[in-house]
Amino acid sequence: MDLADPYVPGSGNGGYDVDHYRLAVRYDPADDRLTGRAEVTATATHGLSRFNLDLAGLDVSTVAVNGSPAQHQHDDGELTVTPGQGLAAGSRFTVEVAYAGVPEAVADGVLGDGGFQHTEDGAIALGQPHSAATWFPVNDHPSDKATYDIEVTVPDGLAALSNGVPGERSSADGWTTWRWAERSPMASYLTTLVIGDYRVETGSHDGKPLVTAVPSGLPATGPEARSLARTGEIADFLAGLFGPYPFEAYGGVVVTDERIGYALETQSRPVYGPGFFRRGEPNYSVVVHELAHQWFGNSVALASWRDIWLNEGFASYAEWLWEEHDGGATAQRNFERQYAVTNWSRRTLDPGAGQMFSSAVYQRGALTVHALRRTVGDDAFFEILRTWTSERRDGNATTDDFVALAERVSGRSLTPLFNAWLTGTTPPALPSD
Repeated sequence: MDLADPYVPGSGNGGYDVDHYRLAVRYDPADDRLTGRAEVTATATHGLSRFNLDLAGLDVSTVAVNGSPAQHQHDDGELTVTPGQGLAAGSRFTVEVAYAGVPEAVADGVLGDGGFQHTEDGAIALGQPHSAATWFPVNDHPSDKATYDIEVTVPDGLAALSNGVPGERSSADGWTTWRWAERSPMASYLTTLVIGDYRVETGSHDGKPLVTAVPSGLPATGPEARSLARTGEIADFLAGLFGPYPFEAYGGVVVTDERIGYALETQSRPVYGPGFFRRGEPNYSVVVHELAHQWFGNSVALASWRDIWLNEGFASYAEWLWEEHDGGATAQRNFERQYAVTNWSRRTLDPGAGQMFSSAVYQRGALTVHALRRTVGDDAFFEILRTWTSERRDGNATTDDFVALAERVSGRSLTPLFNAWLTGTTPPALPSD
């Protein structure tokens, strides 16, 4: 049963809701081979005689449902599982999948290559909207968030970084196992796996672990490390605006592979591509953007990709807020500059699959956020943001949900405002003070 999201045809499945993934993978960079075992715990939302998981490019050896062998068929990126007995609506069940092979990258043609990619010293699993299905069986759509335990075994001397709180690390017979736990529900595209020769710094911030990593070949005082060093400070600034930081860990990972031409808000530990530090200076704006996503996009996740402006518009606006805080241009000045150069023929809401990461989503999205602020005033505006992140924490939401909440908190009719700024084809009237 396909979820039928037109932005990601073939990804995501209906009929069940995943509660938890327990992943144990072993990866050898020498031959680029991954072996894995996934235990997926879910609840049937309909009676199921069979169901699907997304899994691309790997070979499945065995599948069991509730401890009993199950029939399976794997083709075209879909693993179809037929249990020995049907699953009743409302029943909780566990699927175990053993799999192996050489993982594949995916070329989305938007942000750049994603999925599981072999590197000179390891691998990177990363990408939006696709990546997770290239290294484990998954219901690959943000509407089905789940918690995770991730165990990664790699040759001694390599780091294996992922999401959430670091666990006990162990070594045996030339291999080291790294363990991670993400206890807040996470959309599948926000999972990551970065393997290689990294300098890993483990500390704490606000009583929570803070794990950052940069490739060992980069200087310890370089722009990458200096940017990540302000992670806690930036998160605190954003928490003062958006409400408490929503996760149990902080961090960030820098990669140097030129195929990663983007940064991604992988939950609790964003990943930053090399292009953001090419000028040889720290880049705090990208750190602000990806950390803002921890509230907008991660904790409060999309119900469908048509609403991606709820992620990118707010994260882009956070950059304006930080710039003003850090002594640069005001948010109002950035608003005026962006308004003057915006192409109003491009929609922000429901932009189309090919425009998911266009400036209309990011910058026109930020314009919409500031227009809301100018319309309702600062007190109501920041109350709207904190109410949104509180009431919708760990869940999914739509644009209609946000408009309804903004109207409730502000006591004003705002639908015409959002229509003009999100989908109108002519420059909207500027809000008055």
